[in-house]
Parts: sequence; C-alpha cells; structure tokens
Amino acid sequence: MMRPNSVSEPPESRMGAVPADYPDNEDERIQKLLHYQILDTVAETTYDDLTAIAAYICDTPVALVSLIDVARQWFKSRVGIEATEIPRDMAFCAHAILQPEVMVVPDAHKDERFANNPLVVGEPHIRFYAGAPLVSSEGYAMGTLCVISPKPKQLTATQSEALKALARQVVSQLEMRLTVQRLKQAVAETEKVKATLHQTNIGLEKRVQARTEAFHQKNEQLARTLEELRGAQANLVHSEKIASLGQLVAGVAHEINNPLGFISGSIWHIRQYADSLTELLQLYRKTYGETDGAIALKIEETEPDFISQDLAKILESMTVGANRVAEIVRSLRNFSHAGQQQGFHRAGIHMGINSTLMLLNYRLKTAGGKQSVAIVKHYGKLPAINCDIGKLSQVFMNLLANAIDAFEQVEKPTDEKQNAQPTITIKTQALRQHLLISIADNGPGIPADLVEKIFDPFFTTKPAAQGTGLGLSISHQIITQKHHGEITCQSQIGVGTTFTIKIPSDLSAAA
Repeated sequence: MMRPNSVSEPPESRMGAVPADYPDNEDERIQKLLHYQILDTVAETTYDDLTAIAAYICDTPVALVSLIDVARQWFKSRVGIEATEIPRDMAFCAHAILQPEVMVVPDAHKDERFANNPLVVGEPHIRFYAGAPLVSSEGYAMGTLCVISPKPKQLTATQSEALKALARQVVSQLEMRLTVQRLKQAVAETEKVKATLHQTNIGLEKRVQARTEAFHQKNEQLARTLEELRGAQANLVHSEKIASLGQLVAGVAHEINNPLGFISGSIWHIRQYADSLTELLQLYRKTYGETDGAIALKIEETEPDFISQDLAKILESMTVGANRVAEIVRSLRNFSHAGQQQGFHRAGIHMGINSTLMLLNYRLKTAGGKQSVAIVKHYGKLPAINCDIGKLSQVFMNLLANAIDAFEQVEKPTDEKQNAQPTITIKTQALRQHLLISIADNGPGIPADLVEKIFDPFFTTKPAAQGTGLGLSISHQIITQKHHGEITCQSQIGVGTTFTIKIPSDLSAAA
C-alpha cells in the first residue's frame, strides 16, 4: 500500500524502475538507522539549512536529506519538492548508498538504470542527480545528501567536495542529536532518582539530616557540572559548524571571484568593441548610403540603431550586476573570518555589521512573505580596535536574525503600532574607554519573565524545531568572556526589543 504523502505513479510506470541491489550489510545498516530514532520525525532547522546550502552551491532547484528504510526512501529535509517519501525500488539514492563516493548521473535519459524510471519519465522529471552517501562512523551508508535538477548538468570538483563536506555535517548532526537524546534521558533519570530520594528523606529527615544535607550539596554540584558539560559540548559543536561553514563560504567566494574578475574585465572591452563597430557602421552609412537594395533591406530587418541603443543598456545592466556580485563576494569573505581568523587583530566594527547585513539582505526583502524590513543606521565615528571580528560577526548575525524571526512570527497586527513597517535600528557610539552598539527592533517584544532567561543555554522563545537556544548564550560568552564586555536586553510587549553591547576599546587594559 502506498504511504501518505508519497510520490505515486501508475502501476505500469513503476515497471520502468530498476531497483538497486541491497548492501551486503543491509540488516546491520537498518538496525543502525533505527538506532538514530530519526525516521518520521518533524522538520529541523539544522538539516533544512544544510539542504538549502547544498541546493545553492550545486545550483539545483531540488535538494534532499534522504534516508533509505526497508521499503522506502524517506526525506528528513527537502527543498523544491512536496513529497515526504517514495518507494525504495524507485529511489536513485538506493543506488548511491552502494558507492563510497558521490554518485553523479549527468543525464538520466542516457543511463539505462534510470531511463525508464517513473521519476524520470514523469514528475518531477529528473535529468540530473548527484548524491553523497551519509556514512556513519561504523561505515553504514544510511542515506544521502542529494541534489536534483530537471536539466542535464555536471558537478564541478568544488561542488562535489562541498556536497561531501555537507554530507559529513548531516552525519555529525545525527550523532549529536542522538547524544542530546541520551543526555536528556540521563537528566530525566537523575531527576527521577532525586524525587525518589526526596520522598525517602521525608520520613528519615530527623535521623539523617546531616547526610541529606551532604547529598543535596553533591547533587547541586552534579547539576552544575552537567550544565557546564552541556554548555561546553554545545559551544564545541557550534564552533566546529561555524569553522566548517566559514571555510566553505571562503572557498565558494574565491571560486566566484575568479570568473567574476574575467566578466568584469571583459565588459569594458565589449563596450569598446561595440562603440567601434557602431561608429564604423555609421561611417559606412554616411559615406555610401543605402543604395544597395539588399543592404537597405538588411538594415531595415536588423534595426542597427535600436541594437546600438539596447546594447548600451544591456552592458550597463551587466556592469551593475557584476558590481553587485562583487559586493556579495566581499561580504562572504568578511563573514568567513568567523571560521578562519582565530584570535584578535585590529578591525572595524562597522565592517562586521555591514557584512552581516549583506548576507541577510534576502531575508530583509522578503521577511517571510510580509512587508520588507527597513534598516536604519546611526553610526558614530568608531576607531578600529583589537578584537575577534569573526566572533563579533557571529553575535551580530544572531541578534539581527532573531529580530527578523520576531517579525516573521507576527500573525495579524491589530493596532496602528504593529501595522508600522518592521524596522531594525542600529546605533554605534564611541565612549571614553568603550564602544557602544545597540540593535533595536519594533517587533512584538518579549515578556518580562522571559527576558531574564534570554541568555541561558538551550532557552528559546521560538517554536519547536526552529531554534536551539544556543545563539544568545554563545553571544553572551563571546562578549563577556572573550571581549570582557557587557550585553543586555530590554524589551516591552508591543513596542520592541533592544540589545545593547558594550565592549572596551582597549582589551589589553580590560583584561
């Protein structure tokens, strides 16, 4: 029986699929997959982000994190497709898990394994496929991170390496998810033991009061140690993710920069050649006229005057587009410092803010389908300071992304204040010995009883599966511990939220 939300095809179409062989370790592989407890779970932002990055880097409309079950291919994350699963005997990924490297099908119509596959001859009309296996530490291939296009194409070497790197990140997320589940189970068991001991101590309190006090002290110490371990683990995982993403972004920016330089340089020459050809044509027409009938007819058909004018407009548009791409590449390079430049060096705070805004520009324009978000800058005159600009850029990214998320969570504004355009106001100011940065929004605000918990690890006001509760906690550590500064939050329901950062202009003196 076909499962709900699966891609369905007529029985005769299914006959065209060539099922993949089962791996030699199929039973052990299935047991490992079930061990992760990931099948049929809800969407999670972490996997969706990796899937979106894969689609962007490989320039395909469809990308999937797929897991090969006993009789189906189930999608943990998907971009560009509505289905949540398909039968295993139709799955390209069932073939991909049999290979140690990325499996690439440049044109499915020319591959006898897939030429008559229902997914090729029918919706979604797959022509190109590339899948990197998701291999556990024990060597079991549980599924793939794959990209799909309805047009034939090839992967570059850089895209193939990036797809493998992202596949490793998916496996790391699976392992981390399993570890977190075990930690939660351990905490639950600890709490259960505490409750049992507490009930026992009620009857024995007078006789073992001293022992009970010692037990509570040790228990509190254990809770603090557990919290510190959880925070340390979260920081380590987050730092590794940022470092990997920084290296990937820097590599992509470098690869884009080379052809961009060629395009930008070529536009100038094309403009000169077009002007020269136009002048030559005008001189010819002025000197010889249009006495020849064939030439006059050809001039009337081609409309050289219109072509000259339109060519100039096209070249101007190409120049503007090339400059825009160059700005994005510079922003990618600046933001990639978060994963590449460790330690302190002199840098400008405004550069970090502007680079972050450039990367978030697509969200500022759409804001979840609602009206766009306005950015208001009140920049003071700030000196370059000795700081870890990569880490500070992470802080700016967390604060600005949270502000945009707050606007997207607003359903239906009911008063004039909420109907105002969503606005983020950024102010900077140089004091005698400190720099002051504030990021304020006119969003829905945060309840007063939650503001005091805002920097706690794993605390979040976002819906389930949309936030980890680590962003603000890590930002607090970056400002207070790494830069010896302060970060505070003020919020009022219906008015908005303001985060204020205060860091020393001379970190050596502050330390």
